[in-house]
Parts: sequence; structure tokens; C-alpha cells
Amino acid sequence: MSEVIQVKKENNIAYITMNRPDKLNALSVELSAQLNRAIREADEDPEVKVIILSGAGRAFCAGGDIGTFQKVNSVADMLKYMTEVVEIQKTIKSAKKYVISAVHGYAAGAGFSVALASDFIVAHQEAKFAISFNNIGLIPDLGLVKNLSEVVPPQVAKEWISSARSISAEEGYQRGFVNRIAENDVIEEATEFTQFIISGPPIANQFVKYLVNHATELTNETFTMQENTVQALLFQTLDHKEGVRAFFEKRKPEFKGE
Repeated sequence: MSEVIQVKKENNIAYITMNRPDKLNALSVELSAQLNRAIREADEDPEVKVIILSGAGRAFCAGGDIGTFQKVNSVADMLKYMTEVVEIQKTIKSAKKYVISAVHGYAAGAGFSVALASDFIVAHQEAKFAISFNNIGLIPDLGLVKNLSEVVPPQVAKEWISSARSISAEEGYQRGFVNRIAENDVIEEATEFTQFIISGPPIANQFVKYLVNHATELTNETFTMQENTVQALLFQTLDHKEGVRAFFEKRKPEFKGE
């Protein structure tokens, strides 16, 4: 794997860093493909319990790669590029493990979409989330409209998109899509944030992620059926039995994902 993506694994955390700092980590085809691969590999690694995604240099991700756009000569080529890049949000959402975006500088356009696709966002206090497509006569792409509409009311989403404005980390926190604000190092803050995940029950968390991500797609009846089935399964896990023992022994449970 070349240096456009860097991966470090430590203390049950996979740190995945987009590493095109000179391009503000713009999503080239190469970066997108390698990012998808890195997330999938971390998701399958039994030593990894959570993934932290970040960007090198001055920004989290500036969105689509203008250099790539200039080389596109047909609709077919543009669709090929967009298909590769949009796969990132699918990879994050379909991962069994939680993905945290540690955002500093700008998360712009598709970079904002990548952050919103994550399960949690930890943002530096000076971070900005930008939606500037309207300035060039386009609509947000790569899932940004859908992802944004799932975290703020439709009236707010329409205002933000049509005014092409930037949203501060503080406003993101107030609106509920930023989980925590870092005053200093955002990676350190994100690492601290992971502790409830690392010490938690991996199998239960996997199903929490799945059920929350699909809650709006299912009828109440279908959702209840899935919920009951999952709960019946979890009752049979060793993690559940350990949790019950720990409760009566008045100690913290030690979950093993079994």
C-alpha cells in the first residue's frame, strides 16, 4: 500500500490516515480505492475493535479531486470516478465495527459526506464542514444530501446546501452530528472517545450499528421482528453471561466478542 493511505494499529484501534496533504486529502481514485481497502481490512482484523479515520496536514478532506476532474473527458469516465469515491461511504456504513472521523481543518463536499457516513465525529474546535456545490451550479454528491438529511431537519439541510455555507464544529455539535469537540489534538480526543467502544460488547455494538443505520428503512413491524431476533441471539452469547455475572459481582464486565 503506497503512502496515500497510512495505517497504524495500536491498542485495538486502527488509525487510518488519508495522506495527500499537498492536495488537502482530496479524493483521487487511488486514495479512494486504498481507503476502501484499508477500512475493509481493519474491519476483518480480530485485533481491531474500532477505526479512527483522519487526514494528514491542514485538513481532514477537501472533497473531490480537481486534478481528476480535469482529466475526465466523458460522462462514463465521471461515473467511474464517482462510483469509486461513493463506495467509501458504503464501506464505512457496512463495516461491522464503529468508524470515527477525527476532523480538523476542513471537511468539504465529499469530505463532509465521508465524515457524516462515519458512526461518530470528533472535531477540532476550529474545524469547518463546508457545502459549496451551489456556488458552481451543482448539487452535493457522493451521498451528502442523504447523509445530511439523516442528521438535521430538512429545512436546515436545504438552507445549508442552497446557501453554500460552512458549518462550525460548535454548530455541528449543537445540531447533533458532532459527538465531541477537541480543544487540542483531535486524534488524542478521538482515541479517548473510543474507550467505551473498546470496553463494550463487540457483538452487541455490531447490531446496534446495523439497526440504527437501517431504522428508517424498515416498518415498525419489520424492525421489531429484527430487534427480537437479535436480542434472542445476544441472550445466548458469552458476553451477555459475562455481563450478568459482572453485575452481580459488582465489577466491570470483560467482554470478548463471544
